[in-house]
Amino acid sequence: MKRATAEIVNEYGPFPGIDGVHGVTYDGEHVWFASGDRLNVLDPQSGKTLRSLDVAAHAGTAFDGQHLYQIADHHIQKIDPQTGRVLASIPAPGGDDAAGLTWAEGSLWVGQYRDRKILQIDPETGKVLRSIESNRFVTGVTWVDGELWHATWDDNESELRHVDPRSGEVVESLEMPPGVHVSGLESDGAEQFFCGGGRSGKLRAVRRPKRGSPA
Repeated sequence: MKRATAEIVNEYGPFPGIDGVHGVTYDGEHVWFASGDRLNVLDPQSGKTLRSLDVAAHAGTAFDGQHLYQIADHHIQKIDPQTGRVLASIPAPGGDDAAGLTWAEGSLWVGQYRDRKILQIDPETGKVLRSIESNRFVTGVTWVDGELWHATWDDNESELRHVDPRSGEVVESLEMPPGVHVSGLESDGAEQFFCGGGRSGKLRAVRRPKRGSPA
C-alpha cells in the first residue's frame, strides 16, 4: 500500500452561520455542501457561497448530473437543485449510520460510519446491491476514473483511502495533517478531492495523486 501525506491545495471557510460541514458533492462547476438545515453552493474559484437551499442536510450529499441526493435523518432524499423541492425519498441503509454518499454507475454509494462499510444501493428502492468492508469508520465516499475512494475519521485522525472495490483492500492512503478531519468527500472528476471539515466549518481541496508516479 502506498502512503503519503495529503496535500491541501485550498481551504474555504468557515462560513457565516454555518457550524459544521457534512456531505459534499460537485456538479461540474460548483461545490455543494450540507450544513445541517441547508445545502449550500460554493464557487471553488472565488471561495464565495452563492446560494443555499433550505432542506435537511445532515450527512452525505450526491449529484447524478441532474438531481441532488441528500441524507436526512433516516432517509435519502432526491432534491431539485433549482428549487430545493424533495422529489422522492428512500430509507437510508442502516438508518442514522449512513454517512458518505456519492453517485456512480447509475447507483448511489453509501458510507456506513460505525458499520465500516460502503454499500451500493438502488436509487429508486434503496435495495442494497453490493457491500464493501472497511476497517475504519467511513465518513465520505467518491468514485473517480474507476477508482473508489473513501474518507475516514477514526481515533481523531482522518485519511483518504483508495480501495479495491471488489475486496475492500486499501491500495493507497493520503493521511490528513494532525487535527484536520474529513466529514464528507467528493472528487472534482480530475485532480482534486473536496473534503468536508466537520465541526471546523471548513471545506478543503486536496490534490489527487497523479497516476504513473508515487502517491
